[in-house]
Amino acid sequence: MAAVACLVMGLSATVAACGSGAAPGSGQGASPAPGAAGFGWFRAASPPATWHRAELPGGQAVLAYPAPMHRMESDPGAVTAGLTSPRGQVLVYLNATPRQGDETLRDWPGFRVSHLRDEGQTAVHTDAVSQPLRFAGGNGRCVIDDYRTKEHHNHYREIACFIRTAHGGSVLVAASPNAMWAKYAGLLERAVSAYHAG
Repeated sequence: MAAVACLVMGLSATVAACGSGAAPGSGQGASPAPGAAGFGWFRAASPPATWHRAELPGGQAVLAYPAPMHRMESDPGAVTAGLTSPRGQVLVYLNATPRQGDETLRDWPGFRVSHLRDEGQTAVHTDAVSQPLRFAGGNGRCVIDDYRTKEHHNHYREIACFIRTAHGGSVLVAASPNAMWAKYAGLLERAVSAYHAG
């Protein structure tokens, strides 16, 4: 099935959220050495007890997020949580989507960038690519990229991951405006590390 864009509707800024997940691909799970490829912060860990949890249908994965983030509208079968400014700008965006395509751990970095461009995002740039990562429940690979949204030309940065499990896989996206990245990067990194893939 073709990749589906997960867009936050009715807000002044739209974040290109999810590429489709994938059928099993190659790669073995292993945490990278600290600092490797910009992902030295990644360590799979349970979320704080105070965080909220949102499950994909059938318990395929669990997205954890803290207050004051709240659930947001998302495509059927996906879960989204975010934080918006009083003027409606998306400040923090977390989205999990079940697999829908044929990307693999090996091709995920290129697949994600191509997906953003196919959906009309511009000035797409890859900032970092991870080695294979071991998530709770599965093996994954992530990319950090930035781009401008097609409708409002807002500049966003994201951590986008494909996580493969024994039963399929899912895509996780954690994004924030590029100008706010320094403020929210720690929260996004913790949410990615706390993702339970199966």
